Amino acid sequence: MEKLINEFSVGLFFWQTLLFLALLFLLKKYAWKPILNAVNEREKSIEEALNKAEEAKIQMAELVSANEDLLKQARIERDEMLKEARVMKDKLISEAKNKANEDADRIIASARESIQHEKMAAVTELKNQVAILSVEIAEKILKEELSSSTKQEALINSVVDDIHLN
Repeated sequence: MEKLINEFSVGLFFWQTLLFLALLFLLKKYAWKPILNAVNEREKSIEEALNKAEEAKIQMAELVSANEDLLKQARIERDEMLKEARVMKDKLISEAKNKANEDADRIIASARESIQHEKMAAVTELKNQVAILSVEIAEKILKEELSSSTKQEALINSVVDDIHLN
């Protein structure tokens, strides 16, 4: 029985080998090329996808760089605009202060001139009133002094003596 099993095993091994070789031949002839072609096509498509991904990555990096440059430029322009606005604000404030100071000086000068005119008018009025009062007082004193003839003669003699001394 052992011999029979050995013969059966050898026969089985032979037929299995023959079937395996036939299967390899059939696979090589009909399936191997399409499978290898599909694998090669898949490998090419993956490689193309990787290349496209790398190109997209490069483009994305370029876009990021361009965006950063644009942002830097925008920040620089913003800073320049803010600086110009500050300068303009300071200039406007300075001009407004100068104009206000000039107006205040002009108003003060006008007020001083007006006060001077009023003062001169008041002094003139006061002098006029003092002169009128002095004349009235002198008139009253003279009337009082010259009411008698002896006082008139004494005054005339006093004036004549003053004239001779000068």
